[in-house]
Amino acid sequence: MEVLRGGEKVELAGNPPEVGQVIPKFKLFTDDGQKVKTRDLLGKVTLISVVPDLNTPVCSIQTKTFNQQADKYPTVKFITVSNNLPEDQKDWCAAEGVKNLEVLSDHELSFGYETGLYIPNAGYLARSIFILNEDGKIIYRQIVPEIHDEPDYAEALEVLDNIIA
Repeated sequence: MEVLRGGEKVELAGNPPEVGQVIPKFKLFTDDGQKVKTRDLLGKVTLISVVPDLNTPVCSIQTKTFNQQADKYPTVKFITVSNNLPEDQKDWCAAEGVKNLEVLSDHELSFGYETGLYIPNAGYLARSIFILNEDGKIIYRQIVPEIHDEPDYAEALEVLDNIIA
């Protein structure tokens, strides 16, 4: 699969999983270096917001937008995934006041390769949003065509509204 980076095509490491499939097994890390595996996300509807680098304007906006929305969905787990190192994520969250969602690191690229979202020539993840049901089945997927653009927040939140209604 391809996405655009500044108008130029870049190839993803694979084909991201589709709606109806179960999210692949992967591992991520918390800001204190604890391992989080796919199974740790099960049991609750989960929105996974994937950003290339928290220290860029669009990624920052995307993460803060979902941080602001998380309180409105107490039965949903909100997660942001980036390639930033855990300690960088911790510092960023503290500086930006992000407390309503969990920011997890894919610095080992497990998530990126297992989901096909890693862009080898760029060294980071493709901007995307996944919503999983309690069993880890993908019920919504948005791969943002141009990684410098923000995702369609309203569409993703509408899906959440319909799930919890």
